[in-house]
Amino acid sequence: MKKSEKIRGILLSSLLALILLITGCADRASIAVRPTAAPGNEAASESQSDEYAPGQTGSFISTVFVENSNGTDDGVERLIRSMQSQGLNIYQTSSSPSGLIASGDVVILKINAQWAERGGTNTDLLRGVIQALLMHPEGFEGEIILADNGQAQFGSERRGGSLDWRNANSADRQTSTMDVIRSFQARGYRVTGSLWDEFTALRVQEFSSGDMRDGFVVEDTTRPTGLEVSYPKFSTEYGTMVSFREGIWNPNTRSYDSGRLKVINMPVLKSHGLFQVTAAVKNYMGVPSDRLTSRRSHNSVGTGGMGTLLVETRMPVLNILDMIWIAPERGPGAPYNMAVQINKIAASTDPVALDYWAAKNILMPEAAKLPGGRAAIMNPDGREPGTFGHWLRLSMDELHRAGIRATMTESEIRVIGG
Repeated sequence: MKKSEKIRGILLSSLLALILLITGCADRASIAVRPTAAPGNEAASESQSDEYAPGQTGSFISTVFVENSNGTDDGVERLIRSMQSQGLNIYQTSSSPSGLIASGDVVILKINAQWAERGGTNTDLLRGVIQALLMHPEGFEGEIILADNGQAQFGSERRGGSLDWRNANSADRQTSTMDVIRSFQARGYRVTGSLWDEFTALRVQEFSSGDMRDGFVVEDTTRPTGLEVSYPKFSTEYGTMVSFREGIWNPNTRSYDSGRLKVINMPVLKSHGLFQVTAAVKNYMGVPSDRLTSRRSHNSVGTGGMGTLLVETRMPVLNILDMIWIAPERGPGAPYNMAVQINKIAASTDPVALDYWAAKNILMPEAAKLPGGRAAIMNPDGREPGTFGHWLRLSMDELHRAGIRATMTESEIRVIGG
């Protein structure tokens, strides 16, 4: 064979290999964002399936809805109308079967209750969301549970979380989460609270095994992200038996109803001393027991553990981000004098896209005004270990592994309002 022919053959082989590699990568990228329903997220996946076309050039993967609100106004109602205008219905009805919340659902509002002052979820916003759920067009006959696990450690008083902080995140600074709960109970509504700190150090088995105690179910294996999966299992004051992963336990049929349990994730946008930004994804650190897993839960945040937790327990049907007051520094505690009033709320079914947009467009600009240069490590586009973008991407990879749609590509995020 002539030398020129041999060179030509090598070039043709290399070109063919490159084409196959590119094609394979494209196929894998398309598969990574395929909108497969995850536990607790079936309705959200259905409601978005006609609106977006993942994998197509120039298509939107996720939408972030933004509204101006100080928490005491009609911001939640406007947010819901905005979502509905784009085909994302919060109410599941006979005419809207893909809606997120059915009239008989048990809804956990996964709030941030570990911190007082501006570190906890705004209680005026909580009131607005609860009221909106109770206004279900088919009548709300379920139960609403405001819950968090402050791990019975750290927090504003170094003893974990509270649903009854006297120095609360509200317009009057006096309205605690329990005040909101009591106000609805006084009107006859099934609204309650569950502070998972109270049993975060008690390891239990599922209801199905005959264990009726409140506590945390813990897996014996450690996942590649470093997370040892754990989650709360408890009964409410109304007798509802809840497994965060399995659903609502019926002792008569000895079975779980997974579809009846819905989670709305309600974090605060804040800086974080170790993980740079805490918002929707990091807020799931209030689901596992750090005490029973020797702090592996918290340590796994930086290696994508919250993505694993979202996949292996229960995806929220909606994430509502509290940006009424944010903390560009001194988070996650966020004392009154360090918080910045932004008066915005945002929502998305994609916690990754929500965190990406909020960090880049709300938190980073405020952090850039302050000395110390922390804005750079808050950048969701960061890829170096120690940056927010690094661990958020690892969390997203875990969602993709399970076929759950999520994106950190700015061109794939559509923002409505703002």
